[in-house]
Amino acid sequence: MRAVARLLRHREASVALVLAAVAAYLSYSSEYFLSTRNLLNVGRQGSVVVTVALGQALVIIARGIDLSVGSVIGLASVMLAIVLRDTGSQPLAVLAGLGTGLLCGLVNAALVSGLRINAFITTLGTLSIARGAALLLTDGMPVAYAGWAEYLGAGRIEGVPVSLAMMLALAVVVHVLAAHSVPGRNIYAIGDNPRAAQLAGLDLRSSRLLVFGISGLLAGLGGITLAGNLASADPNLGLGYELDVIAAVILGGASLSGGRGSIPGVVLGGSLMALLNNAFVLLGISAHWQVVTKGLVILLAVGLDSVRRQEAE
Repeated sequence: MRAVARLLRHREASVALVLAAVAAYLSYSSEYFLSTRNLLNVGRQGSVVVTVALGQALVIIARGIDLSVGSVIGLASVMLAIVLRDTGSQPLAVLAGLGTGLLCGLVNAALVSGLRINAFITTLGTLSIARGAALLLTDGMPVAYAGWAEYLGAGRIEGVPVSLAMMLALAVVVHVLAAHSVPGRNIYAIGDNPRAAQLAGLDLRSSRLLVFGISGLLAGLGGITLAGNLASADPNLGLGYELDVIAAVILGGASLSGGRGSIPGVVLGGSLMALLNNAFVLLGISAHWQVVTKGLVILLAVGLDSVRRQEAE
């Protein structure tokens, strides 16, 4: 029992337990839950949230936050479709989508580090700017898309969604970066105590450029994937995704005060969010309750993190 209690002190283990409990309940409540088609669909739907959450996790570990990811998803998808429409070049269109995300991330980093604007305020502003830019570029209308990104969004490898396989590969890469590299250790050190990290000679600006750049790049990739899945780029694509992404990161054990979090935890947190969304569909519960549930999940996760920090003190 003591071993179990020690295990459950880790957020990842707690989330895995909740994930297993929800899966068990759905297995009993719905005959469709365990079907291969439904499980792969859950993986495909959750893959974009987890992909974007991987970058968000690095930002939060470094004691920041990126509220703009949902709008960057929409803007990147729009740039993908517009460049393809105007140039006919598939590689250039994909690069435009990724580059848009990266540029948005670097702008966030420059404002936070260069002008010393609070990350919450900065990304709240760029959230509005990116969404407005997407609407202005398209007059608020979807832009048809047919190209390489369709394979990322809707393609399959031996029956497994490409987006799911890509997300798992990215999770491994980001985990290695965060847990087994010097830049990763610097990110944790800065998040734990920025002043002490600066006195120790760590470059806060370069670390913030790294984490916000990765966050923007992965949000751009998420926009490309969603556009490929829908075969069109909608300027409203990604609306509200920042809630899912932040919930996945906080559920996975990251602390809003920085310095703590793990990539496996983010994958588990994102999987739990995808499973809850699937549960509402299978059980026939109103979609409006999904929004309420996400808010409750975020409050619960932040509350538990606050209790843990008070106990540690």
